[in-house]
Amino acid sequence: MTMRALQIPESLLKRAEELAQEDGVSLDIWVTSALAQKIGVVETAADFFKRRGANAGKGLEHYLAMVPDAPTDPEDELPKGWTPQ
Repeated sequence: MTMRALQIPESLLKRAEELAQEDGVSLDIWVTSALAQKIGVVETAADFFKRRGANAGKGLEHYLAMVPDAPTDPEDELPKGWTPQ
């Protein structure tokens, strides 16, 4: 196991110590558990958005094909000199 010193704001450290004591575990175990939970949430969210993004374009072509090929209405045109940011 690799040991590494972390710089944690005093207010967070104090609250983590209180919560660890309430849970009846050491601060090390409590922080390790909290970190594992956060990693799980982030990885789950990333996988979710990858799956959703993989299907995002499917079906879009169907709807785009329904749009008539017509010139842009004057009120829908971008202002002269406009560039995307």
